[in-house]
Formats: sequence, structure tokens, C-alpha cells
Amino acid sequence: MTNSPNTPLLDTVKDPADLRKLAPSQLRQLADDVRAEMIDAVSQTGGHLGAGLGVVELTVALHYVFDTPRDRLIWDVGHQAYPHKILTGRRDRMRTIRQGGGLSGFTRRGESEYDPFGAAHSSTSISAALGFAVANTLSGAPGKAIAVIGDGAMSAGMAYEAMNNAEAAGNRLIVILNDNDMSIAPPVGGLSAYLARLISSREFLGLRDLAKRLARKMPRPLHSGLRKADEFARGMATGGTLFEELGFYYVGPVDGHNLDHLLPVLENVRDAAEGPCLIHVVTKKGKGYAPAEASADKYHGVTKFDVITGAMAPAKSGPPSYTGVFAKALMAEAERDDKIVAITAAMPSGTGLDKFQQKFPKRSFDVGIAEQHAVTFAAGLAAQGYRPFCAIYSTFLQRAYDQVVHDVAIQNLPVRFAIDRAGLVGADGSTHAGSFDVTYLATLPNMVVMAAADEVELVHMVHTAALHDSGPIAFRYPRGNGIGLALPETPERLEIGKGRVVREGRKVAILTLGTRLGEALKAADELDAKGLSTTVADLRFAKPLDEALIRKLAATHDVVVTVEEGAIGGLGAHVLTMASDTGLLDAGLKIRTMRLPDVFQEQDSPEKQYAEAGLDAAGIVKTVLSALRHNSTNVTEGARA
Repeated sequence: MTNSPNTPLLDTVKDPADLRKLAPSQLRQLADDVRAEMIDAVSQTGGHLGAGLGVVELTVALHYVFDTPRDRLIWDVGHQAYPHKILTGRRDRMRTIRQGGGLSGFTRRGESEYDPFGAAHSSTSISAALGFAVANTLSGAPGKAIAVIGDGAMSAGMAYEAMNNAEAAGNRLIVILNDNDMSIAPPVGGLSAYLARLISSREFLGLRDLAKRLARKMPRPLHSGLRKADEFARGMATGGTLFEELGFYYVGPVDGHNLDHLLPVLENVRDAAEGPCLIHVVTKKGKGYAPAEASADKYHGVTKFDVITGAMAPAKSGPPSYTGVFAKALMAEAERDDKIVAITAAMPSGTGLDKFQQKFPKRSFDVGIAEQHAVTFAAGLAAQGYRPFCAIYSTFLQRAYDQVVHDVAIQNLPVRFAIDRAGLVGADGSTHAGSFDVTYLATLPNMVVMAAADEVELVHMVHTAALHDSGPIAFRYPRGNGIGLALPETPERLEIGKGRVVREGRKVAILTLGTRLGEALKAADELDAKGLSTTVADLRFAKPLDEALIRKLAATHDVVVTVEEGAIGGLGAHVLTMASDTGLLDAGLKIRTMRLPDVFQEQDSPEKQYAEAGLDAAGIVKTVLSALRHNSTNVTEGARA
């Protein structure tokens, strides 16, 4: 725990209205105070650090120049909004961020009127801001919409789709391109700042408007030529030709850490009569905190750390992470098969493919924040005889569902989907929970869907997927560490659609999918102690189901309970459908399905989240006892006492 930083000017600012009472000369100190407060808060809680540090001055300037919340400030991705939270009345809760009952790690509409649009995935800000701007235009309401996009989000096609339609917003829409990786056109000292102020100034825009009106009176070829000459001249001087072609007036690049440069440009754009405008701001991730500046990737997301040294709390020793197990298993498969390639969408370290890339640089592809492209790119590779593994978090694969359907499943192409962060993920909350992948994949013809119960099963599933050339196949695994099993030297090829009985019993059958197997075994111990002999089976496959195993257990046990860490419509729904189609229900089968509740669960530790969902040993025991108390057959999906 560190001592609270000295922040005398920030202590006087409770919200942006207080900020706007300050003199411009005071904003530098305010930015320093905000940076110190953010570093101290995140050092105690963990969270996203580098991106927020890079936008401190920009955040101060935006709230100073624009009349928030009337002017709608929309942050892309959302993890760069910590300074924004500090300045918008949430400073006293910053040390609760990403904890149960605390502040969200992203922007969230229900948290503050200064968060007009929630964000946690990327590249949505311009579309949303366009909606706000057009709504204001249609209703005659005052206010502009300002989208702050960056941190890789411009690699996604949705950003350009929105920009291509931005003309409808007129001058109500302003896009801030937060360029914090590699500047499209690097700022060069005072000249760059002068040019940005010049071309955004009222005088320049006034002369430009006069020239445009005069040009309209000239013959069409000359009018068109003058317009192109204007765009070409400004493009040569400042960059930004692409954005001009998309209908934006481009201003920049501007040093995003120099308030003397930022303020006049933002003021000029605020007051401009031009159409939509894009300001290219160059920032540095981790700005103002030496350890974060030196290692942007390491300090993008952090655990608790020492402010003085930058040293993070040491990771707890224990079994390797599921992500690490996947990466190691995939590299072993790639050693045996030179047709295996790996694809990720801007998450090489998060998916473990950074290690694969080091070993197989020509067979590893990071496509940026472009999950749709990643999936269809993988489909193209598969159509040409390669064996692509597309490693994407469950929550991000949702963004490419159309491509999974049309480009992979309909064509029955053998793309391998490695689905990381399956199930509940804790501090990142509902936006990052892997709740829906079994539901949205198992509905598709030709798709095989597996879920690893432990790290050994994950190794087997990687091997099984590598050898599966008859169509698409997916395997899911959670965030966090395995349970400590020794990894097999030789992986096993699993028979498609076949589960395994882990524990034999006679009265109760618990069928699990994924890592709830451990809790099911604990529940079986408790039930056995009550005289209820319990079988536990790991189905392994949500699709195709092991119908023979399910029928056998249904015929020999009084009650069957399915347990999964996914949303309604997944394993339990498929088991009930099978039971209906095959006549098991007519035979009086008593069945209960357990899955995640039909709500977006709030952030907390995964253990607390699963307990809240009833998917722990206690919840399983309670469901079994409730089912056995009913004398009549009761078939219900999702029923839990």
C-alpha cells in the first residue's frame, strides 16, 4: 500500500464543471495530479494502466473544451477511460475498480451520465457517436459527439464503415484518433502544431468556405480540380488523405501531451462550421510513468505493483495456465505437421501465440483487431489445404459469427477454433465473459464443439483438432491455471462425440462439460455421504453428443443433472432435445440442466461468480436434492432450487 499522492489541484475538481473554472495555465498541474492519482489507484487494485496514462492530457483538454455531458464523449475500447472516471465524479471509488460491487474497468452507461455509451470491445465509438450526432441534428438538440478511438481499434473494419457514413452528422461529429503505437505522420515540433492550428482555425476555414462557394460558380471540371488540389495540398503537408476521402476534415498530427497545442485545435474544431472532423493526436502509452513507458506491453494490464519500483506482485506459483498449455500443445503439433498455422486477432500474448510466433514466425499471423477477417482468412487457408488454428477469446469470437456460419460452417472447412477465456472471467465482467460460445457454435451443422475439463484434456483436444480434417472443430478452455495434472508426453486422439465416465454410481448421474467437473466430483462426495450413490461423466463434446452414454445413464439412474459454464441453449438444451427426439422423456426421465443464469453477471472473482450462478458443488447438491424430492417426473431446462 502506498501513501496517497499529493494532488492539490485535483482535490478542487469534483466534475468537469469545476475543471472548466480553471485557467488554461493550471491544466498542466491538473494533468500531473490526475496521472499521480491514477498510478496510485491502479497500483492498489490492478487493472489497465498504459493506455490511460497516455490520454491524461487529452482527457483534461476534452473536458475543458467541450461541455460534457451535454457534448457526448465516447471512449473506444474503454480501458483508456480511467482518467475520465477520475474527472467525472468517480475518483473516490477508483480503488474499487474491477472488483465486486466496484467501478467497471470500462465505460458503462449505468455508472455515470458522463458515460453515454458502454465500451469494452473495440471499434464501436465512431458508429455510436454518429448515432448521437444524427439524433441531435434530427431533434434540434444542442451538443456534439466526440469519439476517441485508438489503441489498435482502427484496425477493425467497423471504424471505417462508420466513417464512410459520417457525412450525415455534419459538424456534430468529431473523431479523435489516439495514435499511441506508430504515428501515421509523426509530429515534428512547432511546425506540426502550427499547421494543425492553422488548418483548423476559423480564419482558414472561412477562407476555404469562401473559395468553395466561388468554385461552385465555375465550370464543373475546374470546380472538381480545385477541390482535389485543396485536399492534395493539405494531405502533403499533414497526412490524412485517407480520412479526407472518407469525408472527414483532417487535422493533425498533434502532440497529445502538449496542452498548448491541444487546446487551440480542439477549440477551433468545436467552433467549426465544417462537416465531420478527425483530429490525429499522437500519444505515448504509459506516459509519465517510467516503467510503463519502457515496457508498454507489460504495463498494458497490471496486477498490484509498487509505485516506486514498478515491480508487480509476484505471480502465485502453481500449475501452468490453460493458455500456456494450449500454446505448448500447439507448438508440438506444428513440429509434427508443417501445414499447421496459427492466427490471432491482436491478442498474441493473451492467447499464447506469441510463443508460437517466436518458433514459427512464417506460420503465425496477428491480423489486428479484426476477428471477422481472422475467421475468413483461416477459411481461405483451410480451403487451400492448410490446418489453421484460429485462437480467439470467446467474447471476441462473437464479433465474427457471420463468418463462422457462412465462410466456415456452410462450406464445411476444417478451421480449428481455440476458444480462450471460456466461462466467467472475473474482474473484466460481463463484456468479457465467455458465456455464449457453446450456444452459438453448437447450433451450426458440421460443427464439432469440445470443452476441456482439465489441462490433460486440453492437450488431447488440441491433438484431436489438428487431425480433424472433415469439417470445423472448436475447443474451449478457461482463463487461469490448470489443476496440476502431469501433461501427457503423447497426446491422445479423442473419438469424436464420445464422453468418459469419471466416477461410477447408481442413483444420481451428473453430466459435465468443461471445468465444472471438479465441482461435480466434490458434489458427488457430498451426495455419497448422504447415501446417494453418484456417477460423474465428462461428456467432452457438446456436439455431437454421446447419445449412447446419456441413454445408458438415464436408464440406470433416478435423476440426471447436466452442468455447464455457459448460457441457456447450450449443452442442457441439446440433451433435452435429444431426450425428446429419442423418447427418453416418455420413459419418465427426471432431468435438470444447470447453466449460467439468464443475466449479464457483474464483475467479481470467478469463484464468487460461479457460486452466485449455483454452479459450484453446493449448488449441484442442492439441485440434485430438489429433483429427488419431487415425486412426479419434472423436466425443465435451467431449473435450480
